[in-house]
Amino acid sequence: MENFFTGTVLIGNIGINTLVAVLNNANLILAVAPKGFLMCGYLDMEAAEGLKDAACIVSGVKTVDDLLNKPVVKLTTQAQKLGIELGMSGRTALEKMI
Repeated sequence: MENFFTGTVLIGNIGINTLVAVLNNANLILAVAPKGFLMCGYLDMEAAEGLKDAACIVSGVKTVDDLLNKPVVKLTTQAQKLGIELGMSGRTALEKMI
């Protein structure tokens, strides 16, 4: 069984690269857009904030579809500057990162 998957999802007409790493207790899931990234709760928000990255966390996800459809629960200052808000879907957050 593979434990590392990459793919692409279309947001508008832009291909967004995705990564899923199947770990022992949960999946690490990431989608990378031109202006920032959407991540699962496995990744560190403080590091993203310190690096001045536009980043959002969507929690409780097991798949890329979950990452796109569940709400943003945390975001960095840079993500806020792009118009991203708590509660918007991961897909909508990625649209603002294009």
